[in-house]
Amino acid sequence: MALREILTEPNKLLREKSLAVEGVDEDLQKLMNDMLETMYAAPGIGLAAIQVGVPKRVIVLDIRWRDKSESTSDEKQVERKNPMCFVNPEIIAKSTNNSIYEEGCLSVPGQFAEIARPDKCHVKYLDYYGQPKEFVAEGMLATCIQHEIDHLEGILFIDYLSKLKKSMIVKKLTKQKEQLDRIVI
Repeated sequence: MALREILTEPNKLLREKSLAVEGVDEDLQKLMNDMLETMYAAPGIGLAAIQVGVPKRVIVLDIRWRDKSESTSDEKQVERKNPMCFVNPEIIAKSTNNSIYEEGCLSVPGQFAEIARPDKCHVKYLDYYGQPKEFVAEGMLATCIQHEIDHLEGILFIDYLSKLKKSMIVKKLTKQKEQLDRIVI
């Protein structure tokens, strides 16, 4: 497994639609393993392949995992991991009821906003082994799946914000990138 670089906004690749995967093989499983390792190291709870520069319809997530390194000494350092891998995920139905979560994104570092999304979604996909699966996700899991599938369509959570808020965030991220690109000797 290897850590991969996470692309950050603004980046043209993040705005491209990802391509369907023909089937799950060892190379795709290695990509998913790398994505999980990268997501945990970031730390985050979801990651789309496009965020690591691979325009394939693949997402990974783990909403039960949280880094507890800043927790009290009598708590476990890291909660048990429950990674999920989705190849060619497709939402086939959404609830008409919305829930609101404060969302952030590894490709939009340090920025958060409350986003309303359907509180349930029925998703079909291929799992890590290429087996077809379907289930209904609820709550935070539904939000996370929808957020990551948006990435596969070239959509970021900031696209749900007003033009002014989105513009302010993109300007801030552009400035941060310019500062990181400077060479200091």
